[in-house]
Amino acid sequence: MTLPSIDSLPLLFGDAPLRIEDVTALSRRQRPAALSADAGFRARIQRGADFLDRLLQEDGVIYGVTTGYGDSCTVNIPPDLVAELPHHLYAYHGCGLGRFLDEAETRAVLAARLASLARGMSGVSLPLLEGLAQLLQEDVLPLIPAEGSVGASGDLTPLSYVAAVLCGEREVMHRGQRRSAAEALAEIGMAPLRLRPKEGLAIMNGTAVMTALACLAWQRAEYLGRLATRLTAFNVLASAGNAHHFDEVLFAAKPHPGQMRVAARLREDLHSDRPPRNEQRLQDRYSLRCAPHVIGVLEDALPFLRQLIETELNSANDNPLIDPDREQILHGGHFYGGHIAFAMDALKTAVANVADLLDRQLALLVDTRYNHGLPSNLSAASGARAAINHGLKALQISVSAWTAEALKLTMPASVFSRSTECHNQDKVSMGTIAARDCLRVIELTEQVAAAMLIAARQGIELRQQAGPPTELRDEPAAMFADLRQRIALVEEDRALDGELRALLADLRAGRWSLYAG
Repeated sequence: MTLPSIDSLPLLFGDAPLRIEDVTALSRRQRPAALSADAGFRARIQRGADFLDRLLQEDGVIYGVTTGYGDSCTVNIPPDLVAELPHHLYAYHGCGLGRFLDEAETRAVLAARLASLARGMSGVSLPLLEGLAQLLQEDVLPLIPAEGSVGASGDLTPLSYVAAVLCGEREVMHRGQRRSAAEALAEIGMAPLRLRPKEGLAIMNGTAVMTALACLAWQRAEYLGRLATRLTAFNVLASAGNAHHFDEVLFAAKPHPGQMRVAARLREDLHSDRPPRNEQRLQDRYSLRCAPHVIGVLEDALPFLRQLIETELNSANDNPLIDPDREQILHGGHFYGGHIAFAMDALKTAVANVADLLDRQLALLVDTRYNHGLPSNLSAASGARAAINHGLKALQISVSAWTAEALKLTMPASVFSRSTECHNQDKVSMGTIAARDCLRVIELTEQVAAAMLIAARQGIELRQQAGPPTELRDEPAAMFADLRQRIALVEEDRALDGELRALLADLRAGRWSLYAG
């Protein structure tokens, strides 16, 4: 009997904490989702829902259940209208604008909200959790506008689109088509929900959008750090640089762990275990020599940021919370996305610095004053035709533009808190804006990295033509061979946008193996 691989097994919500990698796998449809069948988990969910029912029958006062929302918490809801309140909540929050989250982002949002509600402290019913799981299983994806959340009281406006779809309203993407939610739910055999008294609030009053985007941003940033390290090795080779700047004893003297890992990866790529040659330059410019000190900041930040993101991912983060064991209603502010805001503000700064590093490396490579014998703009044209060919001149301009935009976006979002909703939400996190900004910085940095792949392919080949063969072995050799096969040497001027887009797609799919561990 052939056992299924772990990656083909469903990811069970309610069994164990999720990791960033679980969310990214679900977002890419690499693993299916399912709700845990564990009897203890299901009993806990049911206890919370039953407790709420009893409290309502006993005329208990529960924020957002028997009262209005936000500053309207002093408004008592007549008993015969309590059932309508959740539907009013998602109705009036249907005011999002901007682009729609893409399919991967939307799957991640559904996963993050399901993970939080499955903690069993939100007072929701099993049918609601099953509905969210079914949306993931059938890939029925609410169309969620990206803009309209201040990150407390959670991601109210964007998550209203999830609540509405569960009730058969608004629109979804399903099988590549934009359709009405009612039509898509009917096709998959899922009856629209009638939300129980707290369920609208439970879906919407949480940090699922910012947390989902943070998971995707973390994964992309981690790969970018590795790719920037490989590109630095290529650029050291292309510029005939000094590989001994990454000496093990040197980095043990300043032992930031991530910085040391980056230096070790560069040593591995550059085979710098041999003594330096007499003709080697004593010191390269900072963008090469200090690459571990720049990329290492990102590398050292990632474990800490993982902790912040995964703690939020596996938290109950709506309000109020329901303790099904002590039968208590706990009013608080767990919808506040401050940790995600901080993580995203920090991550985008670290990533933008990597973009700036690569931009400076390219500036050295294309300039005959600094590239140690390579042709201007890395042009491979020769003879009379060299006069009319411009190599990577425009590519370097584009890299500069992308880098400048990334750097401009590093202003922290969290410090721009605004008082909203009649000063009830008078201090808010801006976590979702921070996450969107971070993803944009990552997108721009990926564009820089795609351009640097073309520059590496060009620069190393020109260096091999100019002097002693540049030695490449193992993973760097395989990667360079792949680049040579896919990108023709730029001898005659040509548009590079098609190749850049293909490289971007491969980069985002993790095409190249970049260091073990």
